[in-house]
Amino acid sequence: MMALAASACQQNQKSASNETADTTKKSKYLSPPLIKDIYTADPSAHLFEGKIYIYPSHDIEAGTPENDNGDHFDMRDYHILSMDSVTGKVTDHGVGLSVKDIPWAGRQLWAPDAAFKNGTYYLYFPVKDKNDVFRIGVATAKNPAGPFKAEPKPMEGSLSIDPAVFTDTDGNSYMYFGGIWGGQLQRWNNGKYDANGSKTDSGKENEPAISAKVAKLSKDMLSFDGAVKDVKIVDANGKELLTKDHDRRFFEGAWMHKFNGKYYFTYSTGDTHYLASAIGDSPMGPFTYQGTFMNPVQGWTTHHSILEIKGKWYIFYHDTELSNKTHLRNIKVTALKHNADGTIALIEPMNK
Repeated sequence: MMALAASACQQNQKSASNETADTTKKSKYLSPPLIKDIYTADPSAHLFEGKIYIYPSHDIEAGTPENDNGDHFDMRDYHILSMDSVTGKVTDHGVGLSVKDIPWAGRQLWAPDAAFKNGTYYLYFPVKDKNDVFRIGVATAKNPAGPFKAEPKPMEGSLSIDPAVFTDTDGNSYMYFGGIWGGQLQRWNNGKYDANGSKTDSGKENEPAISAKVAKLSKDMLSFDGAVKDVKIVDANGKELLTKDHDRRFFEGAWMHKFNGKYYFTYSTGDTHYLASAIGDSPMGPFTYQGTFMNPVQGWTTHHSILEIKGKWYIFYHDTELSNKTHLRNIKVTALKHNADGTIALIEPMNK
């Protein structure tokens, strides 16, 4: 959703507080909040049944002390939203899934995603298990607004945070997931979790950065069909991005969309607050880094989804306009443009 905290991802409260204090009065925001009566973040947007459905995190003031693991992002449930159009009224369908209804869950429902197949809607979610380890679960419903019923166990082989599911034109579906720092991805090695592992990244500055994960989903969308693989991001010379390259390396918040036959892997750089893109010829990668396509929003975290609606492209994202608090965010939407060369045009979310 990182320094060392996480978005439902993560963030550094002190730097965010200073930033919001400095920018609130003199900034003009590119887009208004979509909903103002609850705090929302990490919006995953989809077209279901002729409407735009948004599956965001539900930020609350839980009173949980801030720390570098992002414990103050102590979300307890998901509200599901819908709109008839990007300028239409937002309908809040209420709670679609609560942490208390997930048999294996401990705490912290972070950024979710959704998919539709086989006449069923699937809600994918990260939550810490009862041992405080992030896993990814799945819940199902016959209605895109829920309520969703969670499977009794996490997905076998899943770990970390930020699931994003992409269904290709051939019908195959893939899940991209993972986040470093509070997302715990750096604590996994050869399928084992180290509770005493690094709080940040690999610590190996001149080696390839820890990568996001990708796995093909089974036909029933409830498990992985095959091994979990690394999402390889390379530069123009085919070399993997390094740990020290904080402006470009993957941090969290993966998303996938397809445009003109190419696969666009987009993600957050976390502590440098950019959204970046990398393009490949396969949904499994490798992906060649293209550049930044959204500059920092107000607040520490940045998390997005990209959706085509009636031939036009949009990005759904969040900032902290309503609260000026890094853990109480609000979702927004604005147009997204693909340039003639295939890259994504730079978006400035606010003008100072």
